[in-house]
Amino acid sequence: MTTAQTQELDVQPSPLALLLLGREADPSSERGVECPGDLPSPSDPDLVARARAAKEKLGDKVFVLGHHYQRDEVIQFADVTGDSFKLARDAAARPEAEYIVFCGVHFMAESADILTSGEQKVVLPDLAAGCSMADMATAEQVAECWDVLTEAGIAEQVVPVSYMNSSADIKAFTGKHGGTICTSSNAERALEWAFEQGEKVLFLPDQHLGRNTAVRDMGMSLEDCVLYNPHKPNGGLTTEELRAAKMILWRGHCSVHGRFSLDSVNDVRERIPGVNVLVHPECRHEVVAAADYVGSTEYIIKALEAAPAGSKWAIGTELNLVRRLANRFAAEDKEIVFLDKTVCFCSTMNRIDLPHLVWALESLAEGNLVNRIEVDQETEAFAKLALERMLALP
Repeated sequence: MTTAQTQELDVQPSPLALLLLGREADPSSERGVECPGDLPSPSDPDLVARARAAKEKLGDKVFVLGHHYQRDEVIQFADVTGDSFKLARDAAARPEAEYIVFCGVHFMAESADILTSGEQKVVLPDLAAGCSMADMATAEQVAECWDVLTEAGIAEQVVPVSYMNSSADIKAFTGKHGGTICTSSNAERALEWAFEQGEKVLFLPDQHLGRNTAVRDMGMSLEDCVLYNPHKPNGGLTTEELRAAKMILWRGHCSVHGRFSLDSVNDVRERIPGVNVLVHPECRHEVVAAADYVGSTEYIIKALEAAPAGSKWAIGTELNLVRRLANRFAAEDKEIVFLDKTVCFCSTMNRIDLPHLVWALESLAEGNLVNRIEVDQETEAFAKLALERMLALP
């Protein structure tokens, strides 16, 4: 139903519906705010040519970053591709670029703004491109959690470790309370560092990465981990449970990686004899335990690059990347399939499409700065402190 039809019928879309449409505003949400301007039609046959022309006109003034989970139509215009932290660092290494166009989601653009110079301007083509996982931990909820830990008498023993997939506010909280940031590649090193600083870790916002790293990689038990639910009084935990725990896991997850199940693993093994199951550590613990290989998006790419011809792989990560890898390695006779039978893209990552990219590039080429992502100075200072602690990890 169109907006005109809803107005004619006097039907008011809900705030969430408007957010999903990229309209209205919710500054506290990773889903972002309204995207102004008239977008070109997705059926415009000249979109590719328009994107090329605008990018050529901007020249070295623009640097386009493309996350691995982006659509092919967008990735083709990326100057570099990678995971969120690699892209943020790549942007910081290009100080001559006045505009950083980040084809990813909101928290990634925030990280790029934190790590780049004050003269550089970070642009997100669609401000409604957010992250459901990052949305699961707000600054207010985390502050309340810290109050709970203080009342339990353990806050001084707790070191926060926040996943890169978190808002600037959460990164700032982490920096302010002596913690560090981690990626899916260095989570084990980050946790080792944290346990050298304190007795317990508050891991935000992805419970699965925290649990998998602690149990699978560091030899802890599932009993060492408790799950803090921000929607329940005291996180749904007793004071005794908090005091006994080593890992206090935030109740958050990735909506894509959380879909994979043990049934998915068992089913693909039956359908494809000899298949290698390779999953991201954001998957559930039972999925990671049943997989043959576990690693970040960069790890997944490198593992498939090194795989022998004729090998078979079922990949548990976002579908855009899996399809791209399947096409890339088809000539080498590597069979690569999506772990789940159900098609599942990252819906917010997919909001960055060719019309939004064209609109952003053409606006910049005409001298109009649009959709700038700018982190305030205090938040940036503490978030940068947490990121620098990660960079200093051995």
